[in-house]
Amino acid sequence: MTTTTSITTTLRRRRGLTEEAENAAIDQACRRLRLPTIRAVIDEATTAAQKEQLTYQGFLAELLLAECDDRDRRSSVRRVKAAGFPKDKWLGDFDFDADADPNINPATINTLATGDWVRRGQRPCLIGDSGTGKSHLLIGLGTAAAEKGFRVKYTLATRLVNELVEAADEKNLARTIARYGRVDLLMSDE
Repeated sequence: MTTTTSITTTLRRRRGLTEEAENAAIDQACRRLRLPTIRAVIDEATTAAQKEQLTYQGFLAELLLAECDDRDRRSSVRRVKAAGFPKDKWLGDFDFDADADPNINPATINTLATGDWVRRGQRPCLIGDSGTGKSHLLIGLGTAAAEKGFRVKYTLATRLVNELVEAADEKNLARTIARYGRVDLLMSDE
């Protein structure tokens, strides 16, 4: 028996379920297949599909796209959290007029926010006096990179040096370096 014949047989076997049985089957299948977004939006999506007269394929496409979008969002949140930033900072919250050194060019920061420099292996260095917005920009650029799919790790320079010295003393230096080598972007703050 071919796979298509097997699937068709399964589909025919499941016809005629009551609405309650359909809802229970959808809930159980979403749990088993780990589709939390579809499970959460199925009622709303069904109502919208009936109202908009979506085809079966259109309805299925909407559900699957909602699941994919939510997975992307959750992955982005996990990458930002895994980076270990001490505070939540975004580039959109940075006030170039009030918060920063007047020499900071917003166009340059917006170009850096694209993350192309990470892909190309370029590493900018933010230098300036205390209170000029370096840490805010560093965290904001790191957050933007993590949201774009890069693995980011934030650390203080002193903490990194201490960790490397301790790892060398404990003969774990190679392992520690390898752990830092798994990230796309290592951000070190003063």
